[in-house]
Amino acid sequence: MWGANYHAHSAGVIFTTEDRDLFLPADADNELRAWNACRREGFELWSGQEPLREPLDAFLAEKVVSNRALVRAQGHDLLIDLTLVMSGFEFEEVWAKRRVFTVQGVDVPVASLSDIVASKAAAGRPKDQLFLATHEDALRQLLGGRFGRKT
Repeated sequence: MWGANYHAHSAGVIFTTEDRDLFLPADADNELRAWNACRREGFELWSGQEPLREPLDAFLAEKVVSNRALVRAQGHDLLIDLTLVMSGFEFEEVWAKRRVFTVQGVDVPVASLSDIVASKAAAGRPKDQLFLATHEDALRQLLGGRFGRKT
């Protein structure tokens, strides 16, 4: 949900979440590159309640991708979910509609706000429903009245 903040028109609209989701294509080589980048930056990698064990290799990446398992990169003050699943969407569909924001000279591709909201609605988890209800007015305003519909 953090990506929704890039779509906000003012600093007065801030969506908080405990982590940041990085939606990755279901590609073992890419998954392995993401793990290695996270490790170089000092993040610990977890899957479920256990650390992702060595060796971090193509075999393990294939298993994670085939099971669409979530890997969490945990840093000192930042959690990143390396996710292969976005409820209601395939990666290519989201990627085709992404918007790129430039932050301190770095391009940051972000899912469209309508896809983020639709995915939260499709997930149906209580925490997602609470988030959508809490921020309904702000989301409706940002989406121009298209709140809750997949576009």
